[in-house]
Amino acid sequence: MLSRRYSVDISSINPLSRVPLFVVQRARSVLCSLGSKLSKGLLFTLFFLPFSAFAEYGLNLTEGVTPVSKNIYGLHMLIFWVCVGIGVIVFGVMIYSIIFHRKSRGAKASNFHESTTIELVWTLVPLAILIAIAFPATKVLIDLENTDKADMTVKITGYQWKWQYEYLDNGVSFFSNLSKESNDKRQLGAGGDFPENYLLNVDRRLVLPVDTRIRFLMTSNDVIHSWWVRDLGVKQDANPGFINDAWATIEKPGVYRGQCAELCGKDHGFMPIVVEAKSKEDYAAWVKEQQALQKAAAAAGEREWSKDELMVQGQKVYSTSCAGCHGVTGQGIPGTFPAMAGSAVTTGDIKAHIDIVMNGKAGTAMQAFGGQLNDSDLAAVITYERNAFGNNTGDLVQPSTIKSAR
Repeated sequence: MLSRRYSVDISSINPLSRVPLFVVQRARSVLCSLGSKLSKGLLFTLFFLPFSAFAEYGLNLTEGVTPVSKNIYGLHMLIFWVCVGIGVIVFGVMIYSIIFHRKSRGAKASNFHESTTIELVWTLVPLAILIAIAFPATKVLIDLENTDKADMTVKITGYQWKWQYEYLDNGVSFFSNLSKESNDKRQLGAGGDFPENYLLNVDRRLVLPVDTRIRFLMTSNDVIHSWWVRDLGVKQDANPGFINDAWATIEKPGVYRGQCAELCGKDHGFMPIVVEAKSKEDYAAWVKEQQALQKAAAAAGEREWSKDELMVQGQKVYSTSCAGCHGVTGQGIPGTFPAMAGSAVTTGDIKAHIDIVMNGKAGTAMQAFGGQLNDSDLAAVITYERNAFGNNTGDLVQPSTIKSAR
C-alpha cells in the first residue's frame, strides 16, 4: 500500500521539481521503510496487546461464596454463551455472504418484496430462545426472593452515613462507620500514605456464621440507601418507612467488602460494608463477647466519669460521628456545616447543646444522635465539644444527665 502510494513522480510536483532524483528516491525508501515498521507495530498492538492485557485483567461477575451469588453467576454465564452463539451465527452468515456472494464473483441479489417463511423464522427463533432462557431465569429469581426457613435474622438500617446492625436473635446491636484511618486520610490536607483498604474498611464489622441461612431485613432512617456485598450476591435497597429482605448462606469463612450503592448524600462514598464470616464456634464466642461489651457499656452509664475519661472517649466519638461534617479541627465548612470552635451552641446554654445533639435540628443535616449513641458516648462527645477547639468552657456532662434528658 505505502509503496504504491509513494510511487507517484514527486519530482513533477512543486516545489520539489528541482530536488535531485537521488534525494527523492532516498526519501521514498525511508518512507516505505517507516510505513512497514508502523504497519508491523500496529498489527502487533491490535493482535497481541489484548491477549497480554487479558492475562492480567479479567472482567466478569464475581462468582461469590453463597448459593445465591453462584446461581446468579451461572445464569449470567448461560445467557452470555447463548449471546456468543447468536453472535457467531449472525456474523458468520454476514461474513460468508460478503465473501462468497460479492459482485466481483458474479453474484446477483434476489429481488423479492416479502417472504412469509423468513418472517416466521426470525420471529419464532428469537421467541424460542427467550422462552428457553426464561425457565432458568425464573428459577433463580424465585430462589432469590425466598427468605423462608431462616436460621437467624439481622436487621440493617441505613443512616447518613453509617450502617446499624441488629441481631434480632441474640440482642446484639451496633453501628458500623468508616474506619478512623480512612476517615482521617480523606480529610482535606491529610498527608502520608493511604491505609490498607482505603475507604473500604470499617470500625466494626458485620460478623456472621458460615453454613447458616441468614435473613436480612433492610430499612433506612433517613434517605434511600442500598446495601451491596457482591461476594454474597446481595444488593437490596434500604428505603425509609419500608422493609425489604434478602438472604444468604455463606459457604466459606473470610472477609467480604461492599458499599452503599445508592447516592445518599455528600458522604455516600464513605459508608463501606465489611462482612466477616466465621465458623459457627467462633461466631458463638463473638456473640458472647459482644453481649459482655454491651453490659459493660450499660454499667459505664451508671457511674461518674472524670474529665480526662470524657475527653478521651469524646474525641473518639467526635472523630467517628461528627468530624465528617464539622471537620477534624472543628472549623466546619463555611456556609454548609457550622464550626464547633467558638460556636454559640458549644459555648452557650448546655441544655440547648444536649438537645440539639440528641434530637437534631429540623431542616438541616444535623442528625438526631439520641438513638445512635449510648448515654456515655453522648456525655463524652458533648463534653469534648465544649472543651476542645479552644472552647474551654470547663463544663462536664455525665451519663446520668443524658439519661435524665431522654
